[in-house]
Amino acid sequence: MEKVRLVVIGGVAAGTKAASKARREHPDWEVLVITRDKDISYAGCGLPYFLSGVIKERKELVVRGPQEFLDDQNIIVLTQSEALSIDPTQKKLTFRELATNQIHTISYDHLVLATGASPVLPPLPGIELGNIYPLRTIENAEDIRSLLDKGAVKEAVVVGAGFVGLEAAENLALKGIRVTVVEMAPLVLPGYDEEMSQYVRNYLEEKGMEIRTGARVRGFTGNLDGKVCEVQLENEAIPAQLVIWAGGVKPNVALACASGLKLGPTGAIAVNEYQESSIQGIYAVGDCAENTHLITGDGVWCPMGSTSNKTGRIAGLNIGRQDQVDALPGVLGTSVIKLFELHAGRTGLTEEQAKAKGYNVVSTIVPANDKAHYYPGYQQIITKLIADRTSGRVLGVQVVGEGVVDKPVDIVATLISLGGNLEQLSRLDLAYAPPFSMAISSTILAAHVLRNKIQGKFVGVNPGELGVILAKGDAVILDVRTEAENFIRAIPGSLNIPFNELVLRYQEIPQNKKLIVVCKVGKRAYLTLDKLRSLGFTDLAILEGGLEAYPYEVI
Repeated sequence: MEKVRLVVIGGVAAGTKAASKARREHPDWEVLVITRDKDISYAGCGLPYFLSGVIKERKELVVRGPQEFLDDQNIIVLTQSEALSIDPTQKKLTFRELATNQIHTISYDHLVLATGASPVLPPLPGIELGNIYPLRTIENAEDIRSLLDKGAVKEAVVVGAGFVGLEAAENLALKGIRVTVVEMAPLVLPGYDEEMSQYVRNYLEEKGMEIRTGARVRGFTGNLDGKVCEVQLENEAIPAQLVIWAGGVKPNVALACASGLKLGPTGAIAVNEYQESSIQGIYAVGDCAENTHLITGDGVWCPMGSTSNKTGRIAGLNIGRQDQVDALPGVLGTSVIKLFELHAGRTGLTEEQAKAKGYNVVSTIVPANDKAHYYPGYQQIITKLIADRTSGRVLGVQVVGEGVVDKPVDIVATLISLGGNLEQLSRLDLAYAPPFSMAISSTILAAHVLRNKIQGKFVGVNPGELGVILAKGDAVILDVRTEAENFIRAIPGSLNIPFNELVLRYQEIPQNKKLIVVCKVGKRAYLTLDKLRSLGFTDLAILEGGLEAYPYEVI
């Protein structure tokens, strides 16, 4: 009796995870992996760190090679082999060996597509010049690092201000290279609201990075050697001996489309919660497959290593079973990034996304410490917590700062996954000791503040809303920081009356305008409200997050 054959097209994270899990579930099957790449299992997320030498050697990026898969798990791996066509009716697959150009047709019983995603490289003038690279493979990273190690690069342009682009820019800067980041969108970092994105941008610019947002690359100019020397924008030419194109990727779905598989609204392969495609017995995993958003139920596309591993495991568990044993109900787009000493993490919906989906959105911005303030090494983090005002359902969080941000993000991701609300978040029994957290953690503190806001205990204005209010000319910013702080980073036009002088000087405050109270992080502003109410003021609000979280114009 012939063995059952599982064929996986594609490797890296999702394909190898599906193959390995299926092998453990079905030790008697024949498992074959076919991939175009030279490497079968490598850490794509580590490529930016190879550029600077944080990851020193190529071998550190390669998780396992073909021989290890064969020796350890009896999984056959064919590298540098391109899948050409699939016949779902006959259950046959045709592929070509790239080295010999030989074409083979094999049968399969079960099939997994893990064809990944590819960079979107538009046909711009000069795109064919040398030293213009995407950053998707180890070969890309090796070519770029070779240039850096030779000292051939003094100035570089990174196109795209998403995770890969900013991580690449950071690691180029660590090599002493002058870096300019060009982003077509108005903000850096997808998945963050404007004030949080601007906070990150300010930090990067303070580190010496040049950033152009709302800017489109029009083409490239080369030198006599055929290498790039300038990047052409609408009204600017930026010198560069290296260009890293991180301007987005698209799912590799040509093979799936030719085989009759349906695509979802994102353009990736449509799958159910078991990772099975529209054709029974064919599964899709990783960057080529669509995901479901856990909050909205919409089709989304989250091409990340974490998602790839999850989907690969789910497929590996379910392949060949009459009754599906496990499911992936959805994802939240949870992510985290390190940029020099700054960390940024997020999960769920942004405020803008939540509003677009029709939620009655309420949010707050709360600076706090990641550890007890008296414990050495504590750092500030800024939390933006988003919820539905009507139900209290938690919808998302964004956390930035030089402290620990992944822990609060993971707490909120867990709560959202379990359908939790603000009240439940505020009552979580989290671990505490001075080296690890404040006695009331930053996450619980943000939940308390947002519940207070919903209950009408204060009116909050976020940094983005402040500009709109001031433009109308009917509001006054009251800065209540003490003179000892010298009102560093004051908002232009602020009226500065220290908290401890309010009772003596309250007559200096205009009575006929809205007052927006500002302090360092928001605590004194909250206390100021009670004093001002006792003095007869009624139209009062707090700048959420205070000056520490304010990312716009200051003096």
